[in-house]
Amino acid sequence: MIVVSEKSALRLERKGMIGTVGFVPTMGFLHEGHLSLIKEAKKENDCVVVSIFVNPTQFGVNEDLEAYPKNIKKDLQLCEAAGVDLVWVPENENVYHTHHTTSVHVGELTSVLCGKSRPDHFDGVTTVVAKLFNLVRPDQAYFGQKDYQQLAIIRAMVRDLDMSIKIVGMPTIREVDGLAKSSRNSYLSDKERRKALALSKGLQRARRAFFAGMREANALRSMIVGTLDDAQLVIDYVEIVHPDTLISIQGQINEFGGVAAIAAFVGSTRLIDNARLDLEESNNLPFPIKK
Repeated sequence: MIVVSEKSALRLERKGMIGTVGFVPTMGFLHEGHLSLIKEAKKENDCVVVSIFVNPTQFGVNEDLEAYPKNIKKDLQLCEAAGVDLVWVPENENVYHTHHTTSVHVGELTSVLCGKSRPDHFDGVTTVVAKLFNLVRPDQAYFGQKDYQQLAIIRAMVRDLDMSIKIVGMPTIREVDGLAKSSRNSYLSDKERRKALALSKGLQRARRAFFAGMREANALRSMIVGTLDDAQLVIDYVEIVHPDTLISIQGQINEFGGVAAIAAFVGSTRLIDNARLDLEESNNLPFPIKK
């Protein structure tokens, strides 16, 4: 496995790669969710590139940029064990020029859900991902469905800017008890960790109701809110949205289905989760369905 930090070294190594290239952009502190992306990229491509960069432009004022967990030594060990060919670990100055003024803005998809409370977040995401795509020039790029909004925004950016990259969305990887894997889970105390299970429990409750015949979005939303309230979590949002437009569904869920999306604070830690309401298995939240 080759590890580089400079753009010139990344371009040189990329130039020598033969065949298809799969790319997994990360902010490090890798866990099983990241490794599932790498595994899929390894299976589908001749070469795999991983980036490890905590992108400052997607963090707002008073967010956890400085505290974001890091363990680069372990990350590189995991990448090598997973068969990664090239890892780019840049410093901030290797990514952004001193007089960097350009950003990528996708539009309406960025103004809902997480975009309401984190107004500049997705511009930071799309800008850095566009830069990474230009540098790595992958054939396929892999993202987890835990951040459903991010995945939808990146797909829109690739479509609108005619990038010749296939975006592959992979199921959320969860702990045995249902909690979605996240680098920010490391912030949780044992008590908070137990409370955080309300996110996946609320989604599961709504999914069971949906497949039992409930199609009223507001009723399903209320089920999730009740579960979070019972656990005394502070809700940022609970929404049932259209799977493509992310527009909030207020009435009946139609044939296009929906996505139940949550952001809530467990103590001072903000966690997100989601589940499709039109698929029998969604984000590794299956349950028995009577045929």
